[in-house]
Amino acid sequence: MRVGVLASGEGTNLQALLDRVHGREAAIVGVCSDQPEARALDRARAAGVPTAVFERGEFPGRRARDVAIADWLEEREVGLVVLAGYMAILDDAFLVRFAGRIVNVHPSLLPAFPGLRAVEQAVAYGAKVFGVTVHYVEPGAVDSGPILLQGSVALPDATDPAVVLAALRPLEHELLPRAVALIAAGAVRRDADNPRRMAIDEAALAPAAAPRPRVPD
Repeated sequence: MRVGVLASGEGTNLQALLDRVHGREAAIVGVCSDQPEARALDRARAAGVPTAVFERGEFPGRRARDVAIADWLEEREVGLVVLAGYMAILDDAFLVRFAGRIVNVHPSLLPAFPGLRAVEQAVAYGAKVFGVTVHYVEPGAVDSGPILLQGSVALPDATDPAVVLAALRPLEHELLPRAVALIAAGAVRRDADNPRRMAIDEAALAPAAAPRPRVPD
């Protein structure tokens, strides 16, 4: 499966995809960002993956920018779009164009704490268990698409969002590549009786391979 990745920042989830599924279950064929200084772009270039930058100020509006991103991805025959720390909301026209082919990783146990600053929301609420959700992205309320995978960690005394984020990173790096691998293997389908419920055939996927070794940053 040909995968395009959108990222805005450090790119650790992109790196997990490069290490775990790129050249195996899937091929990452393009990485684009709304931030020209995003570290994710450097990670992609180091792996020989084409990159592009679509800064907001270069377009008359969000829809025009998202049309340009969609055109760039379609030129690369992308079958799945992965939002790996992409911090811009996508226009509905983009979501319709890639309907059923966009996934996102979010640092909470959805439907709890959607949107920005999810970890900060959870800490302020007094949550004792924190988590990560990989879900499909569809038009409608933010972070409301059908859930693919979730994982959690108990942090009953958490008061520092940075500590929680650090604890969630390994879950993100495990769940996002696994979700991509499952989709690429054709192991995900919608439940006919409940289209929000995703039926997953874990047996269709061999045990996850160890990450490829890489030169330290």
